[in-house]
Amino acid sequence: MRIFTLIWLGQLVSTLGSYMTFFALTLWAWDATGSATALALVGFFSQLLKIPTTIFAGLIVDRFNRKYLMLLGDVVSVAGTVIIGALHITQQLQIKHLYGIVFLVGGFSQIQMLAYQASVSLMVTKRHYTRTGSMVSVVHYGSSIVGPALAGGLYPRIGLTGIIVIDLITFAVAIVTLLLAPIPQPPIPQPPIPQPPISQIKPSQPERLTSQLTFGFRQIWQQPSLKALLLVTVLFTFAHDLGGALHSPMILARTNGSAQALASVSAMAGIGGVVGAVVVSIWGGPKQRIQGVLGGYIGAGLCKTVFGLGQSLTIWLPAQVCSSLNFPLLSSARSALWMEHVTPAAQGRVFAANSLVIQSASALAVLLAGPLADRLLEPAMMPGGTLVRWTAFVFGSGPGAGMAVLYVGCALAMVLIGIGGFLLPQLKAFAPDTSA
Repeated sequence: MRIFTLIWLGQLVSTLGSYMTFFALTLWAWDATGSATALALVGFFSQLLKIPTTIFAGLIVDRFNRKYLMLLGDVVSVAGTVIIGALHITQQLQIKHLYGIVFLVGGFSQIQMLAYQASVSLMVTKRHYTRTGSMVSVVHYGSSIVGPALAGGLYPRIGLTGIIVIDLITFAVAIVTLLLAPIPQPPIPQPPIPQPPISQIKPSQPERLTSQLTFGFRQIWQQPSLKALLLVTVLFTFAHDLGGALHSPMILARTNGSAQALASVSAMAGIGGVVGAVVVSIWGGPKQRIQGVLGGYIGAGLCKTVFGLGQSLTIWLPAQVCSSLNFPLLSSARSALWMEHVTPAAQGRVFAANSLVIQSASALAVLLAGPLADRLLEPAMMPGGTLVRWTAFVFGSGPGAGMAVLYVGCALAMVLIGIGGFLLPQLKAFAPDTSA
């Protein structure tokens, strides 16, 4: 746990800076465009390069030094942040520049994330899998408490440039901790028989490469439980990200662009997430981990339904806390299931296959969210719109109401996916956690 904790501390500091920058860029983009589609496209382009990169990322992670791969991801992120800062200082920053930068950074961050995930099982024992998953949740949710609050207070005083400088300092902390941490490498399996001469190998190279690239998919397909887990995860991710892409623009639209309101909701998300992560760390999660995954899906969906039906902070804040309580449980339990059922030497390729399918679903969801809101549902929920007479008594009308309709629909879908998962016999086959 010592090595993991050192890296975890560096990631905590770095993620705090990244959340500050993301929050400041969200405010900047909303002021510049006022479009839900523009904000959703930032998320889409951040996913776009991840999809083809993931095809090769698993093989890269299982073959190369994982520590260096994590450092590479940080270096590319630093370069992207510096470019944004330089464009802003010279007053040339445009929304298209954000699309290009998050596109590039996203590909390398995918390799970094897979290298990190595949290293956890080599740094901690099995009994700490759920606990480390909850600690990772603290990084995300803790930063979402402090990051937006700091950015909201500092943005009017030091602007986007000042926040970017802070972000770069936090990146330096993460890089130093990675340099200091000895990250174990998995043993490379040795071939059972001597390799044939090079002249005999050459004709089969394309076939061997294809076999390596599809290894992760074949491993998942051969285990019915993992295949079913991936299916429900993909469905949940699509529903979650379709609605989630409208989370910030919906709040901004319904509060006349209030940065304070958005920061308050983000802080509540962090509080709920940290509390949930602490509870999971102390508790260790349910013995039947699949129950933690599916129960978390249902709980998150119910809370997000209440959130989408709300129209003010009075409803949003408690609903957001309750929603975020579920994610450390479901994510840590899900990660533990994957680590338990995949050997360390193959985790890079298997996790990459898992991530490729999920990222594809997420990218499609984010791509659809903006146009559905801006072109269909938002106009339909304006005074005189086609849906107002039927739904205004629930969602209200005007800016943000159309986004709320889609948000609630996605939340209800999350509930149904969780319930459906309990009915799948393949998921019932997951053995309970028996670690001490």
